[in-house]
Amino acid sequence: MNSSKLFTLKEARLGNNCPECYSNDSLELTFKQKLIETKLYKAITGETTCQLLCLNCEVQIFPIRWTDDIERVVDYHKRGLKIKPKSTKLKPIAWGFIAFAIIILIAVVLFVLGIF
Repeated sequence: MNSSKLFTLKEARLGNNCPECYSNDSLELTFKQKLIETKLYKAITGETTCQLLCLNCEVQIFPIRWTDDIERVVDYHKRGLKIKPKSTKLKPIAWGFIAFAIIILIAVVLFVLGIF
């Protein structure tokens, strides 16, 4: 059961014109970072995504349609973005497996040495 989610790092309203409907102040820029969750651990990856959405015409604006002004504003927001560092956190069941493996390893070593 691998589950990957995207959580929002930053949302910003842009004052640029929409390339589709030409409305002003209706573009919303969203930066998201990927989070992977399994039964054993949670991990934040370094992968980020950027999405530009027009709230007036409700259309996602893909980078191929961005104007030079929009690209400059997106680059500005990327520089100010605080990305969470990559991390992995083990869940209690993973810690249980590790503890069980260590106990088995110690028992095998003691048995081989003739102590047990």
